[in-house]
Amino acid sequence: MDPQAAADTAWTQEEAVWSATALQRVRAEVHKAIVGQDRVLDEILLALLCGGHAVVEGVPGLAKTLLIATLARSLGMQFSRIQFTPDLMPSDITGTEVIEEDRATGSRSLRFVRGPVFANLVLADEINRTPPKTQAALLEAMQEHQVTVGGTAHHLPRPFFVLATQNPIEQEGTYPLPEAQLDRFMLNIVIGYPTEAEELEIVQRTTGVAGASPSPVLDAMDLERLQRSVRSIPVPEHVARYALRIIRATRTGDRVQEHVGEVPKIVKDYVAWGAGPRASQFLILAAKAHALMHGQTHVQPEHLKAVAMPVLRHRIVTNFNAEADGVNSERIVSTLLESTPLDPEATRRPLDRLVS
Repeated sequence: MDPQAAADTAWTQEEAVWSATALQRVRAEVHKAIVGQDRVLDEILLALLCGGHAVVEGVPGLAKTLLIATLARSLGMQFSRIQFTPDLMPSDITGTEVIEEDRATGSRSLRFVRGPVFANLVLADEINRTPPKTQAALLEAMQEHQVTVGGTAHHLPRPFFVLATQNPIEQEGTYPLPEAQLDRFMLNIVIGYPTEAEELEIVQRTTGVAGASPSPVLDAMDLERLQRSVRSIPVPEHVARYALRIIRATRTGDRVQEHVGEVPKIVKDYVAWGAGPRASQFLILAAKAHALMHGQTHVQPEHLKAVAMPVLRHRIVTNFNAEADGVNSERIVSTLLESTPLDPEATRRPLDRLVS
């Protein structure tokens, strides 16, 4: 190995150690206020490290708001919560222009008053309770990292991260996000109930004297460094091809069969629409972040499998047969992960063929 390659490898290992240590400090701070939910916290951190957004589904009272607010404090960033309601207007999110009068001269001018979307971490609480017009205002900010009011573009602060929540219990009077808009969220995170031991600790913490509060352990520059590190982690070619086989196996149709061979039976029977190219991008990117979080210097197949569920569960549209037979997208993803083989020839290829 030449000296430059050795230096690059040493730097990568050093950066991996620093990143894993930094993220462990963030987890420790968050757990001062949050009991359990390790998987949920890691998946939120995945989206944050990739510069993406996440939609969270869970019943009320599972500390979704507290979790993201605590994470914002741990990262030393501004947090904003938007409670979505049927009468919420786009200007209530993005902001609006107001007329100001100069008392000395009597002249009037327009001044833009920023809305709650101008924050680093934005919690869009119950996004499915507001009409599509208001949902679209937030999705534009997510995609472009800016809002346009009165023909003027106003840039959002960086980093910018949206965590949207949906209540899976009540569906009457709601406006579910269309699949095309839901696809813009990098991850779909499901929060479950705590275990008995975790719930006991929650009760003891919240009904007694207030404990320690989290403090900032990283700043915006540290987060940008972590995000750059994610992008720089290499992916072996056989792992990238494995990811593509998983994604393409979710699709049906003659053109797909030409490239991936026989479509799995569970996909033929129960899938109306499979995952698109954005899923391939996010699966690789999330796997890179997962490798970084665990101190690894390159992506392995295990990293892909670990992040496949939150990346794919909202990108596979099932048909009527699936609903009738009680088959959901999670079962389809699990089946594909079990049945999609890793190319046996690829394991003997040199690791220097990488996809960055």
